[in-house]
Amino acid sequence: MKSKFDFDLERLSKEINEKKSKKVLIQLPEGMKMYAGEIITVLNNYTKCETIVSGESNWGGCDIALDEARNLKVDLLIHFGHTQFVKADFPIIYVEVKDNTELTPLLRQSLSEIKKCKKIGLISSIQHIHKLEETKKFYEENEKYVTIPAKKGFSAYDGHIVGCEYNSLKLVEKEVDAFIVIGNQFHSLGAALSVNKPVVLIDTYNMEVVDMKKLKDKVAKQRAVAIDKIKKSRNIGIIVGTKPGQKFGTYEAIQKKLENLGKNVSILTMSEVTQEKLTNFYGIEGFIELACPRIAIEDYGKYNKPIITFRESLVVLNEMKWEDLIEKGFL
Repeated sequence: MKSKFDFDLERLSKEINEKKSKKVLIQLPEGMKMYAGEIITVLNNYTKCETIVSGESNWGGCDIALDEARNLKVDLLIHFGHTQFVKADFPIIYVEVKDNTELTPLLRQSLSEIKKCKKIGLISSIQHIHKLEETKKFYEENEKYVTIPAKKGFSAYDGHIVGCEYNSLKLVEKEVDAFIVIGNQFHSLGAALSVNKPVVLIDTYNMEVVDMKKLKDKVAKQRAVAIDKIKKSRNIGIIVGTKPGQKFGTYEAIQKKLENLGKNVSILTMSEVTQEKLTNFYGIEGFIELACPRIAIEDYGKYNKPIITFRESLVVLNEMKWEDLIEKGFL
């Protein structure tokens, strides 16, 4: 299958050979698993290592397959599509992967969406970082003033965003009229939920330009409903994430505060949150998850019971007002 992605396989093959790896585990994001055969063919031709591909889900640099790698006794884990998110005591090569989609038609189309905006914040997922400077030049040639936010938090480069936090955008929010996101809906929705400025997506997967306001408003209403349901629930489960990069915060303080409000609290651990798993806890009315904050937001429609994030739980605990959550962002 011909790929629009550059997996940098020549460099990767050279590095595998230099490390003298005999067995490697490949980890691919969901949207790139279709190219596993192409990657295996190249590595088999240019290295002498045994190649295994993880079939488990992979949602980001936070989701590294350490247990699989150790159980399979591989020499090396190769993680495609993300930058390093957490440090691990295991040899890992991160292959960032470049998306070589020609952006000019989409950039021209986007001008109508930002015609009233003079100052633009420009950001992208890791696959498009190499396109930021030429994109900046395009907008400047069309009389826009462009700011590429400096890296902050989990970002590896200036202008780079990851799915769970958008602190770099918040640094420049007051300096821009709107944000342009190159990537997909996942990252652009996260941006829209984090700042109170218009967010426009340059979608290289569906080849379209999307104003994120409508989806942001829809999701905000869903979050309000979920928070209200948790407020009214008596039996609550706190989900603690067990993936290496998804251990955000501790549950003890939240548990105590919920119990002080008269709620019964159960502490649950999960590596992957699914409706099938939640169904087993039929006595629990709603959940607060301390893993990736996108689990509760992105998969809202998949769950039969309300799930909220740590940040949203502060509204339940009366430590934050709903208006403050809207103002400061959900992520």
